[in-house]
Amino acid sequence: MVKGYVGNEMFEKALDLFEQIDIELDDVTYTIVFNACAKLCNDRAMKIGKKLLAKMPENYRNNNITSTSAIDMLMKFGDVESAERVFRSIKAKGADIYGALMNGYNLNGESWKCFKIFEEMKEKDIIPDEIEWNILIGACSKSGMLHQCQYIVNQIPWNIQNKIRTQIALIDMWGKCGSIEKAKIVFNLVVDRDTITYTAMINAFALNGMGTQAVELYREMPNNLRDHVSKICVLNACSHAGLLHEARTIFNEISLKTESIITTMVDCLSRLFMFDEAQQLIEDYEKTNTPSIVMYMSLLSGARNNRNSNLSEKIYKRMKTLFPNAKESLAAGVVLLSNIYSSLGKHEEA
Repeated sequence: MVKGYVGNEMFEKALDLFEQIDIELDDVTYTIVFNACAKLCNDRAMKIGKKLLAKMPENYRNNNITSTSAIDMLMKFGDVESAERVFRSIKAKGADIYGALMNGYNLNGESWKCFKIFEEMKEKDIIPDEIEWNILIGACSKSGMLHQCQYIVNQIPWNIQNKIRTQIALIDMWGKCGSIEKAKIVFNLVVDRDTITYTAMINAFALNGMGTQAVELYREMPNNLRDHVSKICVLNACSHAGLLHEARTIFNEISLKTESIITTMVDCLSRLFMFDEAQQLIEDYEKTNTPSIVMYMSLLSGARNNRNSNLSEKIYKRMKTLFPNAKESLAAGVVLLSNIYSSLGKHEEA
């Protein structure tokens, strides 16, 4: 029953049942409950997961599947040290164990540790599979170190490099590291390009300030492959490259304008100081939807960049009225206002 609940993503019910039953636990049960706790990642799940791990028999620690689940759970809790202790306690480690640890480092902003773990794998002749290679590529993306990226890529077997998931990860990696030509080489090698492939390349162009190329690729992309994310990516590319006409054209072509798409367009207009148009978009959106604080933050950020103190004050007052309990966003708004006043020499207001 517990397995059934987890399989149907009913994680709270899985834990309810687990706490009610009184049976001898086997490695499968440990794995299932660890997975449920990892998915929930709330206070209750942390308490249950850590308590269960503390009483898990030593022989189960050498079950790679169970230990992988335990490491994944702890990493999702943000408890890197405990995950590392579990990892070190395992006598015979498979590639999946190393993958779980490296993935956890990526999740917790400690990607640099992945490279040390990779060297340990090499020393012990443990061969990464596609999953581990993609995790390493993800670590390279976060590191932004071009030499580290090339070092890892040089060791990835061709049969792995030719897999679509790896190619997408490589496009993303090269784009984030500023090597757009290498991203294009990988993109051109992809035989059956899907939505994610196109979007990864559009985003790579956007990250490198190549808005025109991003728009051109978006135009080449078959209509049936354009999804919500690809539309946001190309609008972002236009925003950062100052391509107002292209952004307007693409935005007007979109029939289903979601909150995220409208927010991206508001950000684009605000960056280019088209405040009346941005405010009109927000007003139109609010006629049928709940106000979005992200839209107002984009507008306020644009007003800050334009050093427009009057507009900034109006936006901030509107935010306080609409979102009185959004303490973090309001605090960020105060900082933006203070920056504007300081830049204008209005130190008393700041």
